[in-house]
Amino acid sequence: MTIRVFLVEDSPIALNTLKQLLQSASDIQVVGVATNGKEALVAIPSCQPDVVCTDLYMKEIDGLELTRQLMARYPRPILVITVATAEEETVFELLQAGAIDVFPKPSSGLLADYDRAQLLNKIRVLAGVKVFTRSLRPTLSSPSVAAPPLPKGHSSLNLAIVGIGASTGGPQAIAKVLQSLPATFPLPIVCTQHISPGFLSRLICWLSQETKLQVTVATAGETPQPGTVYFAPDHLSLEIDCRGKFCLIPASANERYCPSVNVMFRSLAAYYGDAVIGVLLTGMGDDGAAGMQAIAKVGGITIAQDEATSVIFGMPKEAIALGSVQHVLPIDRIGAFLQALVNP
Repeated sequence: MTIRVFLVEDSPIALNTLKQLLQSASDIQVVGVATNGKEALVAIPSCQPDVVCTDLYMKEIDGLELTRQLMARYPRPILVITVATAEEETVFELLQAGAIDVFPKPSSGLLADYDRAQLLNKIRVLAGVKVFTRSLRPTLSSPSVAAPPLPKGHSSLNLAIVGIGASTGGPQAIAKVLQSLPATFPLPIVCTQHISPGFLSRLICWLSQETKLQVTVATAGETPQPGTVYFAPDHLSLEIDCRGKFCLIPASANERYCPSVNVMFRSLAAYYGDAVIGVLLTGMGDDGAAGMQAIAKVGGITIAQDEATSVIFGMPKEAIALGSVQHVLPIDRIGAFLQALVNP
């Protein structure tokens, strides 16, 4: 099957480079190009692409407005290809508007400086993503959720920490969860999100505008504090050591991902036991499934995002298949569910 891609890029050099890169793959065909969002909105309906790759800053209609218009009129999987120095909030506003992922564009614009394998893999993944029309009108707030019954032996007073793992579609999903939590949320939250290098600081800046909680990168030797959301840094996995403090470790030969959701979840299970709440959100692959199993084995509470609201159901599906997930919920109910757990 040939993947049909439409490119939106205002730099002639970058546009030509991307065309060369994509067309070097036998299973990808560039079916159309545009230099701004206005041209793209005219051409895309007739080209019928499987994936749209767009720059962020363009004249006429920029990448953000293009994404909003496409998702309202001609929904397609959208990959944002932008320089790593792009403005923080705007990049993740694009994801909130419906773009699926972000890929760093080298400032040099040279073909040799692109991570060809990673870009082609992202496009192949996005080609299989189901997207839905998004209204241009603001959505209503998430519904409240009744307090769930706690597993035998649990008390809301004994819960100690929340761990969240996510990959493709994760920034939007994590934002949705955090938006439902008050500034007084009594537990620390630790997160591992697979994201292109260079965009973590932008993710944190964006999330800080979306939640009442404090959002930061975890620092080695720090003790997690209530009401704060900590992220594993680029290229390092996040663990809790025997003293209850953060430990940042390099990639392990046993794990395909770094940062690794499995590493984080296993560490939380080992230190906190049944006081852990594990949450596994949208993403490709199986990272987090074995870690969720570790949390379930020590009596912790496990939650997975459901298929209907996941951009890619791979990670939650693998955890569910292992029998380690107690609660499967749509993304707009997970935050309220966490709040109900700690304040029954």
